[in-house]
Amino acid sequence: MDGVTVIDHPLVRHKLTLMRDRRTSTKTFRQAMRETATLLCYEVTRDLETEAVEIETPMAAMRGEALAGKKLVFAPILRAGVGMLEGMLDMVPSARVAHIGLYRDPATLEAVEYYYKAPEDVAERLVIVLDPMLATGHTAVAAVDRLKEQGAHRLRFVCLLASPRGLETFRAHHPDVPVWTAAVDETLDSHGYILPGLGDAGDRIYGTR
Repeated sequence: MDGVTVIDHPLVRHKLTLMRDRRTSTKTFRQAMRETATLLCYEVTRDLETEAVEIETPMAAMRGEALAGKKLVFAPILRAGVGMLEGMLDMVPSARVAHIGLYRDPATLEAVEYYYKAPEDVAERLVIVLDPMLATGHTAVAAVDRLKEQGAHRLRFVCLLASPRGLETFRAHHPDVPVWTAAVDETLDSHGYILPGLGDAGDRIYGTR
């Protein structure tokens, strides 16, 4: 699908298998998600602009490269998206963080907002939205809608798993926002969960079920 990048890396596939396995402990699941997020961050930031800077090594003066412009914003969708945040910050520790609190209504599967906090100048920064699962797509659409309301116009979406339906819904609403994912699974069940998936990411991160 146009605008969708599947990160087909052996380490990503390995860690994703660990997270899918129902026998994986909370500790191992959480660590694997953090490590996978770091690998995904490497790919989603591959084309960031740099600028020349003059530095001195212990041996000589030289011209190096540093990131140009204002720092990134990572925007995890609460609560499961926080499980990806630390892995992203391991790669870009100076990034700003926005928090978007959304939950999925179990009857309608529509997203309901309960919290939102983002940097005031989010419109001037590249925003990378984080959520482990892109299932129905409604939560991702609502999160990007909210950021665009504040003026954000350079956005990217990163997830561990996506469904074809979720991708179609998200891309239909936000064709200007590219998606990076570790895998695209087959379908959704009657409750809107990805199959074969990995279960409820939030519950598995925090050991709440």
